[in-house]
Formats: sequence, structure tokens, C-alpha cells
Amino acid sequence: MNNDDLDLLRKVMSQVGSLPVERLRELDAWLGNAGAKGSAKAIQGQNPKEEKSQSVAVLPRSKEIQSGADTPHSKVWPHAPVHKTSEHGTYIVTAGTLHKEHFFRGKERLDFLESKLLELATEYGWHLEAWAVFSNHYHFVGSSHEGSGTLKNFLTELHSVTATEINRLDRKPKRQVWHNFWETRLTYEKSYFARLNYVHQNAVHHGLVSVANQYPWCSAAWFERTAARAQVRTIYSFKTDRITVLDDFEVS
Repeated sequence: MNNDDLDLLRKVMSQVGSLPVERLRELDAWLGNAGAKGSAKAIQGQNPKEEKSQSVAVLPRSKEIQSGADTPHSKVWPHAPVHKTSEHGTYIVTAGTLHKEHFFRGKERLDFLESKLLELATEYGWHLEAWAVFSNHYHFVGSSHEGSGTLKNFLTELHSVTATEINRLDRKPKRQVWHNFWETRLTYEKSYFARLNYVHQNAVHHGLVSVANQYPWCSAAWFERTAARAQVRTIYSFKTDRITVLDDFEVS
């Protein structure tokens, strides 16, 4: 991709990212129809065998981009992803439990941790664009804005509330649950996009699922459902094998 292509990508992503959810859905439907019409024109005049083989390219959206919209774990969140860094700070954050213990193992506990992460992000004015929650750690990419609470205060409350509940369930008051968190500010666009993809795909990285949107406690299904198709393809095209993210956790 040359510089002109990158400039065009930035312009389109910025414009698309500012659209409300309803307009994004209209755009997504229009792109789907345009793609289907283009494919139909391309195969006109071919013999039946050729037409049958060519028509495979016109796949339902759920197959073409592995959308979470048709999976049992799909979720609908109130805000579409913006996909641009914030002048007030965009970060990738990782937090782990003490000694990497699996304090959040099981559906109910993972549901609780993810719901609190999303709830408190909203309360503190942080916009999350990707997240993945596991039994002993989590990752997210999020942006602060004017008037947002500090990252430290946001995560301090998250860890306090979730630790208190887990200790109540285990009848171990005042036990330390969380160890620490690590954050990296993202300022370069390519680095930002690659880390978005890394977090969306993190459950695949850990070998829990073969397709990211099949993992209930991450953003992949929400992202594929909410973002425009062009955005999904762009983010998923970025390679993640050379980026550095603290992620030496064994999950189960």
C-alpha cells in the first residue's frame, strides 16, 4: 500500500468512523448489494459450470468475513468503533491476576468481569474499540477524551469491584486478586490498527477458538456486527506476529 493509498484509507476511515450506527448499517447493506451485483455481472455469459464455480465468491456476509452476527455469542453494544487515535490518549492495556491465578474461570465470572469492564469504561468516559477477557488477564484498546477519568482511576475501581465480588464468592475477604496493569500509548496508525486486530483475535492466539467471534468474552463479534465491512477487512488485514504485547499467560 503506497502513501496515496494510505491517505485515502485514513480519509475514508475517518469519515466512516464518525457515522452513527444506523448510517453504518445502511452503508454496510449498500456495500453488500454492490458486491453482489458486481459479482453477478462478472459471471454473465459463462457456461453453467463456470457460473457455479464463480458464484462461490458471492458469499453471505457471515462466511465472507466470519461475522459474529450469526453466532450464539453475538452482542450488540451501543457505540460503533471509531478507529482513530484520540489526541487525549489511545492505549493498549493489559492487566493480570496475582501469580496468574485463574480467579475468573467459568462463564458467570467471565460475564461479570467483561460487564464491569464495559460498564466502568462508559462511566469513566473511555471508548473501548477492542477487548478480550480471560480467567487470569484481559486486554483492551481504548481512548480517553476531554473530561474522561484517568486510566489509573478507571482500572483501580475495576480491580477493586471485581476483586471484592470474587473474594465474596470464594469466601476469602481481603485476598489480593489483581497484580498490576501495563499500558502503552498508541500514536502511529499502523501500530494502532495492528493492536486492534491483536486484541480482537486474542482468543485465537491462546488456542481457545478457531475463529475469534466464537469466543463470547471479546470484541470480535461486536466489531464484525457493528463496523462497516470495509473497516473489518482493513483491521483484520494487519499482521500481528511482530508486535510486542505482554501476553505470557496460560488460559483455560
